[in-house]
Amino acid sequence: MEFFTYHRDRPHSPALRAELLEEHRSYMDGFAAEMIARGPTLSESDGTPTGSVHILDLPDPAAARAFAFDEPCYQAGVYRDVLLRRWRNLLGRTMAEFPGGRTGGNRYLVLGLGAGAAADLTPPPPGRDELIAYGPLLSDDGSAWLGTAALLRAPDPDTARAVLTEHHYAAVEVHRWQFGGRA
Repeated sequence: MEFFTYHRDRPHSPALRAELLEEHRSYMDGFAAEMIARGPTLSESDGTPTGSVHILDLPDPAAARAFAFDEPCYQAGVYRDVLLRRWRNLLGRTMAEFPGGRTGGNRYLVLGLGAGAAADLTPPPPGRDELIAYGPLLSDDGSAWLGTAALLRAPDPDTARAVLTEHHYAAVEVHRWQFGGRA
């Protein structure tokens, strides 16, 4: 079962986050085989971390909750909240298999929170090579569509936002994002 997690930082937590960086990376190293994608979201103004995205293949919702809430930065209070949802890997690859590589261009997390009928259940054909990860956000049992999450390379936030169909979401967030993990 695939899961999407987005840990959002508390304001004024960069110093504590930096202090815990090696502990965080070591924790993530323990999930290397399960990791589909990971990396921090960043502020537009100065590139300060604002959150942390992790997409993993885990046995069940209990394992996903344990992953999300046992994470060292969460335990230490770096994060203000955690979004945890089932997810479906519609690209069938990991971020390491992204043809565009780890660097170059602007990278974004686009997070659409659902409002009604399911939308964007297939990756958009134009620019598919710019998608790093793409899939629906689902309920714990996988039966209800709750939104869509995408990691992609795009020239700007508006272009990134356009990966999701207009008016099918209660809210859409676009965050700068970069590949995570050890280089």
